[in-house]
Amino acid sequence: MRIISGSFRGKKILEPKDNKTRPLKDLTKESIFNIIMHSNKFKISFTKSCVLDLFSGVGSFGIECLSRGVKKVIFIENYQGVIHLLKKNLLALKTIKNYEIIEKDIYSENIFLKLNNKFDIIFLDPPYKDKSLEKLLNEIGFSSIKRYDWRNTEHANIDDHSQAYYPHMDKENGLLISLNIEAHKL
Repeated sequence: MRIISGSFRGKKILEPKDNKTRPLKDLTKESIFNIIMHSNKFKISFTKSCVLDLFSGVGSFGIECLSRGVKKVIFIENYQGVIHLLKKNLLALKTIKNYEIIEKDIYSENIFLKLNNKFDIIFLDPPYKDKSLEKLLNEIGFSSIKRYDWRNTEHANIDDHSQAYYPHMDKENGLLISLNIEAHKL
C-alpha cells in the first residue's frame, strides 16, 4: 500500500500481518478520491476540510487526506493489532501534526457526543462482520458532528468488490463514505 497523491505521494503505508484487518486497497482508495475530486455533485475543498476516519485500521484513507492537505483528520480505531501500525504510519510523515487518534470502540459509547469538530468528510470502512452499522449511521445522522445536513443517500460502484454510499449534502461541502454496506436513509 502507498500514498497515491499529495505531498507524501509514493510513500509506503505499513500493513498488518494478520488477517483480522483488511486495509483499503490502493485501487479502491484511488477510485474514492477520483469521485470526491472530479464529481460535479461535490465541491470539496480539502484544505478547509475536517475528516473523520472511523474504523481507521492502519490509516490509509486519513493519511491520504493528510497528504492532500486537509485541515485535520481524526482517526478512531480500537483494534490493538493495528493501532501501533497506525501510529508508525503517522509518525513517518514527520511534519504532519494535524491529526488525532482516538483509541475507543465506536459502539461502547456514543463517541460522537465527545467530538468537538464538525466534519466535512466521514469515512467508514467497518469489518465485514459488523452487524451494528445501521445503528452507527443513525447516530452519525442525528449527531452534531456533520458540518451540513444530509437529505438522502446515493451510491456509486467503486470497483468490482465494493460500493461506496454517500449522502448528498445541502451545502457545497460534506460527504459520508461507507464501504460494503447497503444504502441507508439518514
